[in-house]
Amino acid sequence: MKAHDGIYLDGAWRPAAGQDVIEVLNPADEQIIGRVPAAGPEDVDAAVRAARAALPAWAATPPAERAARLTALRDVLAARKDEIAETVTAELGSPLPFSQAVHAAVPIAVAGSYAELAATHSFEEKVGNSVVHHEPVGVVGAITPWNYPLHQIVAKAAPALAAGCTVVLKPAEDTPLVAQLFAEAVHEAGFPAGVFNLVTGLGPVAGQALAEHPGVDLVSFTGSTAVGRQVAATAAAAIKKVALELGGKSANVILPSADLARAVNVGVANVMSNSGQTCSAWTRMLVHRERYDEAVALAATAAAKYGDRIGPVVNAKQQARVRGYIEQGVAEGARLVAGGTETPHERGWFVSPTVFADVTPEMTIAQEEIFGPVLSILRYEDEEDALRIANGTVYGLAGAVWAGEEAEAVAFARRMDTGQVDINGGRFNPLAPFGGYKQSGVGRELGAHGLAEFLQTKSLQF
Repeated sequence: MKAHDGIYLDGAWRPAAGQDVIEVLNPADEQIIGRVPAAGPEDVDAAVRAARAALPAWAATPPAERAARLTALRDVLAARKDEIAETVTAELGSPLPFSQAVHAAVPIAVAGSYAELAATHSFEEKVGNSVVHHEPVGVVGAITPWNYPLHQIVAKAAPALAAGCTVVLKPAEDTPLVAQLFAEAVHEAGFPAGVFNLVTGLGPVAGQALAEHPGVDLVSFTGSTAVGRQVAATAAAAIKKVALELGGKSANVILPSADLARAVNVGVANVMSNSGQTCSAWTRMLVHRERYDEAVALAATAAAKYGDRIGPVVNAKQQARVRGYIEQGVAEGARLVAGGTETPHERGWFVSPTVFADVTPEMTIAQEEIFGPVLSILRYEDEEDALRIANGTVYGLAGAVWAGEEAEAVAFARRMDTGQVDINGGRFNPLAPFGGYKQSGVGRELGAHGLAEFLQTKSLQF
């Protein structure tokens, strides 16, 4: 798509207040593919004011009418699914088949799920002599990341709009083009002016202005735990509600009774998907000591198959970050069994699919989120040791458990300090709540639990 040279404000594309621009680069060849405005505080203020003005009428719109607009939005996105996939591939570097299957298809499904929820959710309930109303929280400031650019936009904007909130979106500066495409879809779907607004800009400027704006009632942020702390601190000054989906260092626990080959192959695929740029990726594989060597060999073989199948990481800074972690892993004594720091292509920000063995729980690569195609394999002695290692980080976003019997895997999963666990390769469910324990975040996205984040409660006593 051709980049807009303005921001989407109050139902129209308008020039930004300043002349600064952001150059959008293709991570695969480092070429400029578009330029968008670098909005500043003045633009954010105008967008929040537009959202504030549109809030009373949109909040009073019957849920069935909000559902109709969301259905139209889903249909527009579905009609443009090929353009969505091509846009994400161009600005994120994701291989086109993955962009089609995940980056385009998943947000379309999520938008459809909120169209249904808006029509069927009970926004009022009777509790004894009280009637409890669930009302929109107000103006939502949505700050989204680059790794799943459209999915994260839809996971915030769709439930907010379903709840009756109005939205100001600040997307990641690396992937603003698909955000502009989403704004076009909102416009085509017939949402009233001001209900959804888009400001492209830098995080420390536009993102900060949005988080601290007094006209924003809730800040919904997805990104690193470090930036999440800053967002939460900014919001706390105004006692403002936050929803934070942050980092992860998820454990893939393979119990001795599991189908080892399947568990390892699926685990490697999980880490390599999206070039490892997935907050919920199972980046720590835990294997019993008696099956450890076999698992390492399987993982090394599996990782080698991804050399030409994954795209680059998003930018040069991310490439340097991931390489730095690989170097640190070697320096701390982990054994490199696949990949490394060598660049597999002359151009583009690529990182080789990498697997470490002999990783111990205290190593940096076993504790910190790398956000690249890097897998650490750890050995454990028994089930209690596995649980200790699995729960032994500051994160708690996701995980997986494999066992010969489902009940055995479920029993272990119930003891994990994490927001979601896949059992024997369980499939992604767009209606299930997504979010973390500990420093992986506050609140939930997707499904009815995601809708609840954008509602506040009022009780009337009779």
